[in-house]
Amino acid sequence: MSGSLNKVMLIGNLGRDPELKSTPSGQTVARFSVATTENWKNQAGEKQSKTEWHNIVVWGKQAEIAEKYLRKGKQVMIEGRIQYREYTDQAGVKKTACEIRCDNFVMLGRADEGGGGRDSSSYGSRSGGGQDFEDHGAPSPSGSGSGGSFPDDDIPF
Repeated sequence: MSGSLNKVMLIGNLGRDPELKSTPSGQTVARFSVATTENWKNQAGEKQSKTEWHNIVVWGKQAEIAEKYLRKGKQVMIEGRIQYREYTDQAGVKKTACEIRCDNFVMLGRADEGGGGRDSSSYGSRSGGGQDFEDHGAPSPSGSGSGGSFPDDDIPF
């Protein structure tokens, strides 16, 4: 394989609501954290777990969508890349921050589990051409009359 690859995929829960800001040039940016938890059993058979916190950065129209629909505790899939940013803190100390630059996100779970969203649909956002906001066609409990609606307990997974 030639070249290189910087790609991250995370599935976790939002640690806080997205915070939307604008840069001096007018670009919107949203920042939030996502927790991923690994579970295993040690040699003695005791359950163990470790939670990692990831700082997520979303730009442009996606940032506005994230701020509108993502809520603390909601499960989300993040696709993006790792980036490092250097800055100087208030004490004048140079620091480096590790962030995930989000290229795509998809809300997971059910809409009635809290957080934003409409009906029971799953929403996502992708960068690039096409729609900025995708409805992945999950059935609506209201029954749209198209005959495509069915109870959740009929889903085989």
